[in-house]
Amino acid sequence: MNITVHHNSRKRNHLSFSTLSPLIPKLLKRLLVLMPEPTSAEDILLTCEASGNPPPNFRWTKDGEEFIPSNEPGLSVSLGSGTFMKTGVVSGPMSQYKGKYSCYADNALGTAVSNEVQLITETEGEKKVEEGESVVLKCNPPISTVPPVIHWMDERMHHIELNDRVTQGRDGNLYFSHVTINDTRIDYTCNVQYLNARTILSKEPITLTVTTSNSVVRSRRPQMMRPSGTHSTYHALRGQSLELECIVQGLPTPTVKWVRKDGQLSESRTSRHLSDRLLRISNISVSDGGEYQCSVNNSQGKVTHTYTVSVEAAPYWTKEPVSQLYAPGETVRLDCQADGIPSPAVAWSINGKPITSIDSNPRRTVRDGALILRDVVFTDTAVYQCQAHNKHGTILVNTYIFVIELPPQILNADGQKYNSTEGQNAVLQCQTFGSPRPKVTWERNSSASLLAEPRVNLLTNGNLQITNVSHGDEGLYTCSVSNTNLSINADLDVLNRTVILSPPGSLRVQPGKTAIFTCLAQVDPKLTPPHIQWKRSGQELFQSYAEDKYTFEGPDLIVANVQTEDEGVYTCEVITNLDRVEASGSIIVVDRPDPPTQLQVSDPKDRNVTLSWTAGDNHNSPVIEFVVEFEDGDSKERGWEELKRVSGTNESVTVSLQPYVSYRFRVISINNIGKSDPSMPSDLHSTPPQAPDNNPENVRSESTDPDTLVITWEEMDRRVFNGPEFHYKVFWRRVVGDTTWYSNVSTEPPYIVTEVGNFSAFQIKVQAANQKGEGPELDPVTGYSGEEIPLEAPKNVGIVLLNSSAIRVTWEPVNEKTVRGHLLGYKIHLTRFGSRGHHQGRRAREPETSVEVETGPKEEKRVLGGLRPYSHYALTVTVFNSKGEGPPSKTLSFETDEGAPGPPMSLLLDSHAGTEMTLHWTPPAQPNGVLKGYLLQYQSGYLTTPLPLNWLSLIRRGSWTLTAATRFYLRGRTSAGDGEPITREGATTLDGAPPSNISLSVGEKSVNMSWVPGQRQRSVGFQVQYLNKQCTYELCVCMWLCLCHCRDTGVLASRSSTSTRTYTTS
Repeated sequence: MNITVHHNSRKRNHLSFSTLSPLIPKLLKRLLVLMPEPTSAEDILLTCEASGNPPPNFRWTKDGEEFIPSNEPGLSVSLGSGTFMKTGVVSGPMSQYKGKYSCYADNALGTAVSNEVQLITETEGEKKVEEGESVVLKCNPPISTVPPVIHWMDERMHHIELNDRVTQGRDGNLYFSHVTINDTRIDYTCNVQYLNARTILSKEPITLTVTTSNSVVRSRRPQMMRPSGTHSTYHALRGQSLELECIVQGLPTPTVKWVRKDGQLSESRTSRHLSDRLLRISNISVSDGGEYQCSVNNSQGKVTHTYTVSVEAAPYWTKEPVSQLYAPGETVRLDCQADGIPSPAVAWSINGKPITSIDSNPRRTVRDGALILRDVVFTDTAVYQCQAHNKHGTILVNTYIFVIELPPQILNADGQKYNSTEGQNAVLQCQTFGSPRPKVTWERNSSASLLAEPRVNLLTNGNLQITNVSHGDEGLYTCSVSNTNLSINADLDVLNRTVILSPPGSLRVQPGKTAIFTCLAQVDPKLTPPHIQWKRSGQELFQSYAEDKYTFEGPDLIVANVQTEDEGVYTCEVITNLDRVEASGSIIVVDRPDPPTQLQVSDPKDRNVTLSWTAGDNHNSPVIEFVVEFEDGDSKERGWEELKRVSGTNESVTVSLQPYVSYRFRVISINNIGKSDPSMPSDLHSTPPQAPDNNPENVRSESTDPDTLVITWEEMDRRVFNGPEFHYKVFWRRVVGDTTWYSNVSTEPPYIVTEVGNFSAFQIKVQAANQKGEGPELDPVTGYSGEEIPLEAPKNVGIVLLNSSAIRVTWEPVNEKTVRGHLLGYKIHLTRFGSRGHHQGRRAREPETSVEVETGPKEEKRVLGGLRPYSHYALTVTVFNSKGEGPPSKTLSFETDEGAPGPPMSLLLDSHAGTEMTLHWTPPAQPNGVLKGYLLQYQSGYLTTPLPLNWLSLIRRGSWTLTAATRFYLRGRTSAGDGEPITREGATTLDGAPPSNISLSVGEKSVNMSWVPGQRQRSVGFQVQYLNKQCTYELCVCMWLCLCHCRDTGVLASRSSTSTRTYTTS
C-alpha cells in the first residue's frame, strides 16, 4: 500500500491513500500545516483515504490519544474514508482542535500510518485596555502569491466602520489611534478573501473590552504605528502603483498631511485614502523617486515620518529604428535607443541571428546602439532586430530594410489647401517614393531662402513644417523633386486663433446653492462652430437630466445644489476643427463653521478663569472671531449672554468673572458666512463671595409730601451682589442743626424718613453690603424733605405800555424762605375783557381770553407781545414751586392803545353792464379802534401788463366805469393808520369767454346739458341753439352776446347764470 500526502493551498489539508497491492503499508512523512482560525464550513478538513483488499478501517489519534471525529459536535466523517470536516456549529472555541493528528488505515494484512499533521489555531483571544489607549487587532492572513482582500466585520457580517481614528493597515491589522467606550464588542472578525481561489477565510472573533479610566483621560502626543520609526525605504517599478501608509496613535485623533520634500505631489496620479492614512501613487514614473513625508499633528505635538522612494524601470524605447526603402549605394543608419533602471543593454540581430554570430562585414558597424550599413546592396534586404534588456525584462523591435531601384513619384495631390490657426504648427505634405530617395525642395513666391527662416523645417519625409504660424505665412508654396520636372503646389490659409474672453472663475459657494461658470470664446468665422466640453478634475461632465446636477446653457455650466463632493477644478475646453483652448476655474464649498470642541476650564482664580477650545472645521472660510458666552446658573431666565470676543487666530482666553456667580461657558465661531452652532457647554464653575465692588448709583431725594424725606437710588443687578445676604445701608443727617448721622438697612429702594419738617436740607448716602463686608466709602449728596406751596405773592408789580400790542411787566423777587421749596419761577396771568368800543351802558365786561406765561426763577421782568389793540386787560403775578403756586399779586388793569385795523371780512364785485362795477364789503372783524373810513386801491390790466396802483378813498360804496380787468385792494383806517387789505379780481361782462366742458345726458324726450361758465361770467345769460337732423340734435352753447347763424333753427333762451338746463323737445 502506497500512501501520499497532498497539501491544498486553498486552506485544506489532504491525507490520501491509494492501494497498489495487499501489502503492509509504509509510514507517511510528517507534514506541518499552519491553519488559520476558521468559522465557516470547510474551515477544518482533514482527508484520509485508502483502498485495500479487504477494505481498510480508519481511526485517528490526537496528541497520541484516540480521537473519534464522529463523537465531536459539528464534525462529520465521510463514508468509506477517514476524512472528517467541520459541517456544523462546534461547541466551545476552535482552539480545542489544536494538536497533532495521525490517521491509521488497517486491514487483515496490516496497518498504514499517515505522517503526523499539526493543526495550529491562532487567536487574539481577548484584549482589555483603558479608554484613550491605542490598540492593534491582528489578522495575520495566510501567505499567498496573490494578495488577499481583507475585511473586518462583526458577527452579522456588517463592516467595521473605518475613520481617522480606526484604520485598516495594508497588513490586514485593525489599528485604533485611541479607543473609546463605544469600541467595546466581542465580534471583531477578520475575513480574508482570495479572489483567484474564490475562497474566504474567517478568523475567530476577537473580544475588545474598553474600561473607563479612574483618572481623567490624558491627551497624548502622536506616535507612528505603521511604519514605525522616522524613516523607511520603498522600491517600485515604473508604471506600477505604490502605496505609502501613515497610521498613527494619539489623543485627540491626529491629523495627517502629506508632502513631497523634494518637489510637488502629482495632482493627477496621487490620491489619498483611509482618512489620509494612505497615499497611493498611480502609474509611477522615474520622476516620482525621492523623499515623501507624512506630518502628523494634534494639540499635544507633532511627529513626522520620511519615505525614501526609489524607482526602477524595465526597458522601454526612447528611439526606434524605422523601416525604409533604400537604393543601392546608400548608407543606412538604424538608431535604436532604450532606457530603464538599471540601464538596459542593446543588441542587434539580422533575420533572428545575433550580429555577433554572423561573419563580420566592413560595411556594417554598430556604434552607440546604432547599426550603420554603408554602400548597401540588394543582399542587404532583411529584417533587422534590436533587443534591449535588463533585470526587469526584455523588449524587441523588428525593422525592415528594402534595397531596390524605383523612379521618383510625388504621392500627394497638387493644389492641396491647408488651414491652420495662429500659433499652431502647419505641415505641408510632399511625400515622395523612389529609390534612390528623391531629393525634395520647397519654394514660396520663387524665394530660395525659405528654409533660412528658423521656424521652417524640411522633414525627412519631404514634408514642410512651419512652427508658430502667423498671418504672414499665408500663401502658395511649391514642392519640387530635384533633377525632375515633378512639382505640386500647396495653399496655406492662417485663421485667427480661438481665444477665451471670459474664463470660468474661482467660485466660493455655500452648500445647496447654485454655481454658474461662464466660458465665452471668440472664434474665427471660417472655423466650424465651437464645441464646449466641460471637465471636472480631468473627467468629462455630461448633462444629467434625471438629477439636474449639471446643466449646459450656451457658454454656461450650471452646477445645482452644490455640496462638498462638488469641490474641484472645472475646465472648459473650446474645441474647433483646427484648434482647442481651455481655461479652468474652481468650486470651493464654504459654509458657516462647525462648533468648537473640547472646551476646557483651567487655571481658576477668584476673579478670572482660562478657557481653551479646539476650533471646528471652518469649511473653507477662516474663522474671524470666537464669541465666549456664559449662562448664570442662578438666573437661567436671562439666557446666554456674551462675555467676550476673541480673535479667530486664538483658541484660548482669560475672562474676568464676578464673585458669587455660577458660570457655565460656551463658545461660538464666526466666519464670513455666519455663526456656528454653540459648543457643548462647560461644567458649572462658581466663584467665591467677596464684599461688594460698587455702591448703588443715582442716590437722590424724591420727597413729595411735606414733613417726609424719601431717599431712593438705582437698584443694583443681582450679579454684582458679590455675596450672600446682600442689603443696602442708608445714611442721612441734617445740613443745619443736628448733624448726627442716622442709618438703617433696606433691601430695596426707596427708604422713607418721617417727621423731618418741610423742605429741610439733608446729606444722604447709600452703601452696598453683604455677608463679606461693605462697598467702598462714598461721598454724600444733598437732598430735601417734601415741599409746601409758597406763602407770599410777588410785590411791586408794574406795567409799562410799549405799543398797542406789547407791555413790559416788572416785579420784585420774593423771600426764598416763603417759597417753602425749590423756586421754579413766576407765572404771569393776563386776561382780556373785550374791546374799548363796547357800549358804556353794559354793566359788566365778560372775560374773553386768558394767557399764562411762565418765567425762570431769576427773572424780574418780562415783555409780553401779541396783545389786542384798543382792549381792556387785567394782570396778576404768582410764584410757584413743585408743590404749586402761591397767592396772586394785586390785580392790575390797563387798556391798550388804538391800532391799525384788520382786513375787511368780505369784498364782493358786481357787474350789471359792460361798463359798470359795484363793490360791496363788510367791516373788519378786528377794528382795533374807531374806524374812520376805508382805502380802496385798484390796478387795471394786471392780466397782461401791470399798471401803477390808482388810489381812491371811499366812505361806504361806489361805482366806476371800467374798461379792463381790475384787481381791487380794500383797507380799513383808524387814527393809528391803515390796516391789512382784502384783495379781489374782477371784470365787466364785455370781456367774457365762452363756456367750456359741455356735456349732454339724453333721455326719451329731453336732453340735460351742463357746462362751466368762462372767467368773469357773472349775471350773464346763455343762448342754446339746436338743429333738427332726422331726430338727432346737434347743440351748441354760447354767451348771450355770441351770434349763432343756423338755418331752420328753433331758439330756446335763458337769461339765468345757471350752468345746467333741461330742454324738452317734441
